[in-house]
Amino acid sequence: MTNLQMPGSDNSSVLAPVDPAIEHYMLTLMGQTDHEVLTEMEAYAWENNFPIVGRLVGTSLEMLARMIDARRVFEFGSGYGYSAYWFARAVGRGGQIICTDSNPLNQEKAAQYLAAAGLWERVAFHTGYAQDVFVQTEGMFDICYNDADKGGYPDIWRMARERIRPGGLYIADNVLWHGRVAVDDFTDIHPGWTEAIKMHNQLVFSDPAFDAFINPTRDGVIVARRKMA
Repeated sequence: MTNLQMPGSDNSSVLAPVDPAIEHYMLTLMGQTDHEVLTEMEAYAWENNFPIVGRLVGTSLEMLARMIDARRVFEFGSGYGYSAYWFARAVGRGGQIICTDSNPLNQEKAAQYLAAAGLWERVAFHTGYAQDVFVQTEGMFDICYNDADKGGYPDIWRMARERIRPGGLYIADNVLWHGRVAVDDFTDIHPGWTEAIKMHNQLVFSDPAFDAFINPTRDGVIVARRKMA
């Protein structure tokens, strides 16, 4: 694959944050993956119209995790483990990615792919509602990553912010929502989701305990760093 845009992007997109030609150029700079499992995971996404963050965002997730020496990551919404693949590469042996997804078939696929990549031992995968799993999981996190249903974004932020260690990161995907957050005339995929994302973004950026920015690659990724005490 040479152009790994997000599968599942709808045709009602109102704005493209980054021109597809630019994203294609960035992908060509990256070259080919060093592991065939990643290519298989991406092929599965295309064949099943399953939304994944894609290689550009995935690489940035790994880099961000390595930059803060992350060892413990919680994912709100993991699908079949594509983002976990990148985080697991970063946390190293002894690190842990806590994954959540409501579909047990996705857990099976994640186990298949991540075991083949030699990363499954770094993953604790829970089938169920991400927020419930989070409440039942103790301790602080280096990174909380949010890619769950968009209507729940504000509540997930409120939950996660309290459990990110100083210097740690909150990362959320789809925060530009195909440009809908920036225009008045749009058609929402699910009623209320655009407003929920806009509220979420405002909450993150207005929080005095965090510094935040949005990487506009693909569908927009918010990165917020908890300030040191």
